[in-house]
Amino acid sequence: MDEEYDVIVLGTGLTECILSGIMSVNGKKVLHMDRNPYYGGESSSITPLEELYKRFTLPDSPPESMGRGRDWNVDLIPKFLMANDLMGMFEKRRFRKFLVFVANFDENDPKTFEGVDPKITTMRDVYKKFDLGQDVIDFTGHALALYRTDDYLDVPCLETINRIKLYSESLARYGKSPYLYPLYGLGELPQGFARLSAIYGGTYMLNKPVDEIVMEDGHVIGVKSEGEVARCKQLICDPSYITDRVRKAGQVIRVICVLSHPIKNTNDSNSCQIIIPQNQVNRNSDIYVCMISYAHNVAAQGKYIAIISTTVETSEPEAEIEPALELLEPIDQKFVAISDLYEPTDDGTDSQVFASRSYDATTHFETTCNDIKDIYKRMTGSDFDFENMKRKQNDVFGEDEQ
Repeated sequence: MDEEYDVIVLGTGLTECILSGIMSVNGKKVLHMDRNPYYGGESSSITPLEELYKRFTLPDSPPESMGRGRDWNVDLIPKFLMANDLMGMFEKRRFRKFLVFVANFDENDPKTFEGVDPKITTMRDVYKKFDLGQDVIDFTGHALALYRTDDYLDVPCLETINRIKLYSESLARYGKSPYLYPLYGLGELPQGFARLSAIYGGTYMLNKPVDEIVMEDGHVIGVKSEGEVARCKQLICDPSYITDRVRKAGQVIRVICVLSHPIKNTNDSNSCQIIIPQNQVNRNSDIYVCMISYAHNVAAQGKYIAIISTTVETSEPEAEIEPALELLEPIDQKFVAISDLYEPTDDGTDSQVFASRSYDATTHFETTCNDIKDIYKRMTGSDFDFENMKRKQNDVFGEDEQ
């Protein structure tokens, strides 16, 4: 503790661990602390199953039908899930023509625009051009482009087209799914980036209380823990460490559902993602359902975990997710959590304190990645360059060892 660091990171959620890894690869001296005795924070995976029952204060222990408790690794924040087979939609002629247009589109080559001005033409007009129906529009905007509202329809189409290209190219690269998911749950991801930071000299301290963030003239100078002060030039943390520099921005409800069957009408898939577009259920926000299973080493043999999430809009959050619950019946056990969403009120320019945002209701990491890139730019003054980071790793390990 009694040293000076370039960056101190508080909390081992995925956002914090990725930034810790990036800063270490960039040659910064990093100290990474967490008050908890485990990695992951809010994005951890809970094991064994008995711990999940305790966390949600259920009165009973898991029944024998749930299998061995240690066979379970249950994500608290569902993200980065695999999609289901979309070929039924791709076979529709008009939609296929639209996807061909997207695949061929090159913002630097006007010959590929087909009468569309990407900086002026709205996405609503692009859909009209290809005569796409409302269901297809909902699917494209919310499942492919991953928008959470329909505001994108009335702005220039360039960003949306690039989002759909990213999805299509990812789908082509990985086969049936554009998504990746780690065996043993998402809790493996923060640990992986923590190991990356450690390889490049980062120091980790778990189960380490944080007594005070030490400020001087409005600028962070260190972190006090158990009577010692570790000095730093910059600080990264999740909202729970600086409650005076964040504000509540809403709530999200997440319901973990244990099933003994795959979700109906998904071709008995071991994993899938379902997005219920907002306007199909008269809401302002989409409802997300992601399912994983024993095939991913997160549940006992023959068991499935489906997680529902959405932004809370009323005083009865559980009633809001009824359309999703109906898709999952019968349900063996439910675990309901309603969490506050926080966002920073301080951009860190003067204080050099950089707080992450709470994880939202989406079942993909787009908003998390945007938060990481935003914090990185505010900290360094430059955009994050992934290729440059890869080159630095190649210099240390060589391409074949990564």
